[in-house]
Amino acid sequence: MRACTLAILLTATPLALAQYGDINDVKLLKPEDKVDQPSQKPPRGAIVLFDGKSLAGWVKARKNEPAAWKLLKDIGAMQVSGGGDIMTKDTFPGPFHLHVEFRVPYMPNARGQGRGNSGVYTHGRYEVQILDSYGLKSDSHDCGGIYEIARPLVNACKAPTVWQSYDIDFTPPACENGKKTAPGTITVRHNGTLIHDKVKLTLDNTRSGLGGDPCTPGPIMLQDHGNPVQYRNIWLLPK
Repeated sequence: MRACTLAILLTATPLALAQYGDINDVKLLKPEDKVDQPSQKPPRGAIVLFDGKSLAGWVKARKNEPAAWKLLKDIGAMQVSGGGDIMTKDTFPGPFHLHVEFRVPYMPNARGQGRGNSGVYTHGRYEVQILDSYGLKSDSHDCGGIYEIARPLVNACKAPTVWQSYDIDFTPPACENGKKTAPGTITVRHNGTLIHDKVKLTLDNTRSGLGGDPCTPGPIMLQDHGNPVQYRNIWLLPK
């Protein structure tokens, strides 16, 4: 039994139930945990990476092949579907603000890293973890963690099947003559709550990242960890 169970039953739309299982037995820490985080319109100057209509801007990570995730045009989303990690065709030098909306399936019989696992990688190297960590005392490998670098300041997760958001402010490592002179930093807001504040990226490549020269710009990468995590409304605003 997970530590998230309290007294208020979660209700779900027929769509959520059909896609992600019956979540009526999930109990809430607070009523708003069953309410989708409002979708945020891209601001002027933003680069739209995914608009719910096409995967044309994405390829299989580490391969020059079309992205193989499932496109769900009826809800303007894409879903991890066993096709491997995907990344943007373009690279982004930074600094930038990245907005990502996602939701995780309800997998009550799974445990730990097998429960709604995916991740968002800036420059393809630095992962902000996605997982069903609802109600847990979060570590760096839980939802909102910068993988193996920093745990979130607070657990800001909503319940599984509910839409959530990350707003990630990324500053790449400082480099001089092709050599890193200072680590990059990440600030993250999860569902509007500050969970990382200018955290130094003490690793040049978090687990399962693309690696490579930390002084070289990279893409945005989304992880396929074998769970049907969904994404929508992804955009990037250069600073």
